[in-house]
Amino acid sequence: MWKDFKEFAFQGNVFDLAVAVVIGAAFGKIVSSLVENIITPIIGIISGGIDFSGMHKTIGKADITYGMFIQSIIDFLIIAFVIFLVIRFMAKFKRKEEIIEEVEVKSSEELLLTEIRDLLKEQQAK
Repeated sequence: MWKDFKEFAFQGNVFDLAVAVVIGAAFGKIVSSLVENIITPIIGIISGGIDFSGMHKTIGKADITYGMFIQSIIDFLIIAFVIFLVIRFMAKFKRKEEIIEEVEVKSSEELLLTEIRDLLKEQQAK
């Protein structure tokens, strides 16, 4: 049993997952800071400073804070949109890298084979 656990715990996938969790947590803090400190205040200025978090309804002794729920939905939508933009930007950057890799110079063997192919096509066309 110990051997099975050791194989599981020390294989690459577990460490990759641990690194992904740590990086994800750090990225989450960056996105949260961007939303809370930059985007939300800008939206507040544009919308006239509407703050839904203070909205509530008291029914009997229960205080229903539905404004916090609305604010959470708005925060989620903003965060999801920011993450979408970041991923889209990263995908464009990655595509540019792939295009650069495709443009790389062909090896001498590939060049020779391409020339032979072209010569054979010319001979067949005549």
